[in-house]
Amino acid sequence: MNSVIHLEGIRKSYFLGKIELEVLKGIDLDIFKNEYVALMGPSGSGKSTLMNILGCLDSPTGGRYILNGKDVSRMPDNDLAQVRNQEIGFVFQQFNLLPRLTALENVALPLIYSGISKKDRTERANAVLEKVKLTDRAHHKPNELSGGQCQRVAIARALINNPSIILADEPTGNLDTKTSYEIMDILGKIHADGNTVILVTHEEDISQYAHRVIRLRDGIIESDKQNANPATVIQPA
Repeated sequence: MNSVIHLEGIRKSYFLGKIELEVLKGIDLDIFKNEYVALMGPSGSGKSTLMNILGCLDSPTGGRYILNGKDVSRMPDNDLAQVRNQEIGFVFQQFNLLPRLTALENVALPLIYSGISKKDRTERANAVLEKVKLTDRAHHKPNELSGGQCQRVAIARALINNPSIILADEPTGNLDTKTSYEIMDILGKIHADGNTVILVTHEEDISQYAHRVIRLRDGIIESDKQNANPATVIQPA
């Protein structure tokens, strides 16, 4: 079984003057197609640094990162940006929507850089908005949407390029309990549709929706376990 993500001895250090701060201390990890993985760890564990490397937002100091058969460990920034756009859909805690654009325009934005016509961009954006049940809000701007609706727009935007991996960083961090259930329900359906989902969270109850939970501490993997009974979303009455 081929891994979508293969990490081999991944290290990451930052330098404060002449002082080296080693954040990741040799991470070996394989994530396979259509897995649903939660990445957990306390503050300072290296969780965010690892997420940035997985998402090709940063490069490791040492080790190899093979993403869908490509060694991205030493790629220049321009090539990394292209890989990000094609392979990974991001969902962030803060939504990161452009306030002057409508939901539809926010979703279609990544396609502008792919040279796709406006007509095709609109059709594809409408299709993914339908997936997250938000077609009735397509022409609303972010300040006219609730937090949960903004996160659904962000998820639709993450899906627009048909990425092989959805990387969700604390996707329920700014949401109330009921809305969190709705977002986890959507991520569960995305996983059921065949996507690989990597969920970064510090919330134990949210991690229970994943099928595999990887815990970091002090820059190493402390545990990596399959979740025997992943939670399923039951909408509260």
